[in-house]
Amino acid sequence: MASESEPGNAAPHAHHPHGTQPLAGIAVDYRPEACRHEPDTGEIHVTFTYDHDGRDGSRWRSRHRFLPGSAVAATIRAPAGDASGLNYNLYLSSLEGCREMDEIDFEFLGNDKRALQTNYHVGGGGGREQIHRLPFDPSDGFHHYAIAWDAKAIEWRVDGELIRREERREGEPWPEKPMRLYASVWDASDIDEGRWTGTYHGSDAPYVCSYKDVVVPPVEFWVEDDEQCQDADARDAPAAVVEEETDAVAIAPAMNDEGKCQDADPRDAPADDDPAAGAAAAVEDVGKD
Repeated sequence: MASESEPGNAAPHAHHPHGTQPLAGIAVDYRPEACRHEPDTGEIHVTFTYDHDGRDGSRWRSRHRFLPGSAVAATIRAPAGDASGLNYNLYLSSLEGCREMDEIDFEFLGNDKRALQTNYHVGGGGGREQIHRLPFDPSDGFHHYAIAWDAKAIEWRVDGELIRREERREGEPWPEKPMRLYASVWDASDIDEGRWTGTYHGSDAPYVCSYKDVVVPPVEFWVEDDEQCQDADARDAPAAVVEEETDAVAIAPAMNDEGKCQDADPRDAPADDDPAAGAAAAVEDVGKD
């Protein structure tokens, strides 16, 4: 059962969690033409509008995975207008698209601008959703979102205010795998027959979600590996591989030997892990008597 909470009216700011550093470069998993990275400012802009092939949106990610014990954060301005049907987000994932991934996320639900969903997954299992009521329209300006994660607890913050904290309980599963930072904009209209994010209308397209002041853990938390997903769909596989310098954009590897995308869209998850399933639920107010 998801719960609903309401953070306070903290002013937007560029607070960087302790023990982080600016994100220098990104990789783009699909549709790089819809993801603009400005190395001089660090800003990243993801655009969604259906093209003649019926596809759009994009997903970017950090080039490295990170061990537990630090934090990630970004200042985000959500898409303006009627964004019904869209999901735009900021999240950590161990290996996107794989059935046994760990994940910790912020997800905005396009049919309700003030609804922010937090969740975490362990070994592909979710069902820990909470809905938080934002006291602002996230498309009106930039606001700060941060996730801190270690072996004992996970914290989600909005504009510096703690909106959720989960502590590890003995005997319960916990996200322990190294994870990359991801963000994307995608059409989630088909999830739960539109009950999660609504149905896409497109009346105010193109939609742009902007990210800046992105920070990631320092180098001592980085993991260098070539782990690849072998069970994800290839729906959004990019067409090429581009090597990245520290301030450039790279396109992720396209296919593995089985013709599957190595880092596929997260929304090709198993049917029994419906992200809408827990979002329909009980209500509690955080910070209220």
